[in-house]
Amino acid sequence: MMLRMLRTIRHLSLGQLAAQVVVRLRRRLERPERILRLDAESPAACRWKLRTAFLPPPAADRSMEDIIRGKFSFLNDPRDVGFPPAWRGDDLPLLWQYNLHYFEVLWLLDYADARTIVLDWIAHHPPARAHLGWHPYPTSLRLVNWCCVFLGRFASQVHRDGQFLSVLWPSVLRQAEWLARHMETHLRGNHLFENAAALTLLGECFSGRAADRWLRRGRQVLRRELREQILPDGTHFERSPMYHCRVLAVLLTLLNVCDDAFRDTLAGPAERMLEALTRMTHGDSQIALLNDSAMGIYNTPEDLARFAGDLGLSTPVRRDGPFALRDGGYFGCRCRDGVYVICDAGDIGPPYVPGHAHGDFFSFELSLNSQRVIVDSGVSEYAEGPMRDYCRATRAHNTVEIDGQDQCEFWGAFRVARRGRVRDLQWRAEGEGFTLRAWHDGYTRLPGRPVHTRLFALRAGAILMVHDTVCSGREVTAVARLHLHPACAVAIVSPRRARVTYPGGACTICFAGKGTLKLEDSLYCPRFGLALPNKTLAWTAPGRDVTMGSCIVPGDRPADLSLREGLRLPEGTIAWQTRAS
Repeated sequence: MMLRMLRTIRHLSLGQLAAQVVVRLRRRLERPERILRLDAESPAACRWKLRTAFLPPPAADRSMEDIIRGKFSFLNDPRDVGFPPAWRGDDLPLLWQYNLHYFEVLWLLDYADARTIVLDWIAHHPPARAHLGWHPYPTSLRLVNWCCVFLGRFASQVHRDGQFLSVLWPSVLRQAEWLARHMETHLRGNHLFENAAALTLLGECFSGRAADRWLRRGRQVLRRELREQILPDGTHFERSPMYHCRVLAVLLTLLNVCDDAFRDTLAGPAERMLEALTRMTHGDSQIALLNDSAMGIYNTPEDLARFAGDLGLSTPVRRDGPFALRDGGYFGCRCRDGVYVICDAGDIGPPYVPGHAHGDFFSFELSLNSQRVIVDSGVSEYAEGPMRDYCRATRAHNTVEIDGQDQCEFWGAFRVARRGRVRDLQWRAEGEGFTLRAWHDGYTRLPGRPVHTRLFALRAGAILMVHDTVCSGREVTAVARLHLHPACAVAIVSPRRARVTYPGGACTICFAGKGTLKLEDSLYCPRFGLALPNKTLAWTAPGRDVTMGSCIVPGDRPADLSLREGLRLPEGTIAWQTRAS
């Protein structure tokens, strides 16, 4: 355990380590109820001029009627907590409670009910060390939602409601001052970005000395984080399409309120992110579920593009052809007839913030006729336990697992000790296809120091070929898996061949090399709190030097005719099975 901890923290920066010590001391010694005895300035005027209406968060599985009846649902987990809700519930999952304190439900309420719920929170959830609503992350999101709802959507009602303002402003002041003193420099990543964005938005919103201080602090951190977190190709550095959408939504929200001088700082990264997002979106207009990603949590790519257009940004269109997001490590192609493939051939993320990474080196997703066929298993929850372990594990992804181990040493809910890296990546776009080749060293910590090399080749007719080699100093068992969407039906028609049907079409999947094919039960988690049973094709091959592959042939074309020329590589040609056994 101690060695694993050391292997984890050695990747942290000195600043993070120092901040971790400070956070732990504060938890023991700090008395927030004393610190926040502030003399509130006179209620500050709202000074922003909105360019357009704010984009509300997705309603997901919530409705105004349910909320008024006290039935709150977050992460597909409905609970009866009353209205106004009980703000503290020790029996509730941590992430569920966080969502309650984000106050996204305000967007579904009318002014009177929104006012009631906020006043109740202010009265019954004062600052205290044990109150998780005062953690910096929910504080950041809550402040943004309060300001956008009350000083955006309900601005005219609020300005006529002096009694409400006289309570709202002191609470905003205390929360913002608390946030400014507790920015999450020990975690960094999207948490620190949210902290800085909240302070920036508050500073843009209000006038006065406090607001000017928040604005300076927020912009200072935001400029630094933008340079680091938004990679040159437009991907977010945590390599999660879901968090990519969230960070983009925050940037667009800030662009709606910022002055012209700061607009240029935000517009360039936002437009790069919009372009990259078109590459990470399936034909069903939903994101690829790579790393910690789920649908329904943040705004869809289409909603973000519309909001960006309303703000006057250049909005890209989806283009057919191969693409390479080299900095983020995502490569693939969008073809005619709804064919889309995206491959993950990048590192797990920043070494000091890998919490949202999965064991998915060389995994991929495939849509045919705009229907997802080969799927990533997604993510169901963040709570430490078997489900979290499964979603992060290599066996939950469309890649090669060796000796039942993960490509990286995952532990806890978000921690990673030893981790691999992608090496010698080669990419070539070829008309309506591509070739991608690389190897990774994630398994070299195991006996025999096995190395996995994978080559993808998308050929004419949307035929996808995958070639794997595993080289090891001792015999290992390698398993290559293909996870199928729950809407797919699969039948193994020979020892090396399976036929998959899906709504709107069918495909044949052939396997090559010395190994055995079987069908496994698995889980598909497209949304938090949702785990759907699905089927997985697993090709198992033992040996020191394993060569194997798979080929996906869309439609009802005979697979043997499509595969006769094989997959020609520098080291030879894989021996495909070209006749039904």
